[in-house]
Amino acid sequence: MNPFNQRVIEEFRANRGHVGGEFTGQTLLLLTTTGARSGLPRTTPVLYLPDGTDRLAVFASNGGSPTAPAWYHNLVAHPLATVEVGTRTYRVRAAETAGEDRDRLWARQVAAHPGFAAFQERARRTVPVMLLTPWSAHA
Repeated sequence: MNPFNQRVIEEFRANRGHVGGEFTGQTLLLLTTTGARSGLPRTTPVLYLPDGTDRLAVFASNGGSPTAPAWYHNLVAHPLATVEVGTRTYRVRAAETAGEDRDRLWARQVAAHPGFAAFQERARRTVPVMLLTPWSAHA
């Protein structure tokens, strides 16, 4: 894990889901996926957008890179993950959204975080939007 992400994760956990600096006031969660190749747990700080009462949208922009972030590939390979939002930790099932639903969420994200428009332009790919929905083995 890179040192920047490690510091953000430590600050998030030490401050009950709050992170300062460039993340002050941002909707940030910790996403723990299963590595697509390694099978090991991987935790990454990710900006999210609430969608309704129980869905969270995350955007695989990778800062405008031409490739999607590792967490996206991990979710495609292993859609069950864990999120930490504030002081809550729970399991989710990830699913990629498309069409009007994807476009609606993307427009909301760009309105909330205008930098995402530049990420899309730099990436020269359609940035995937993943929906995270609470999951229970007993559901």
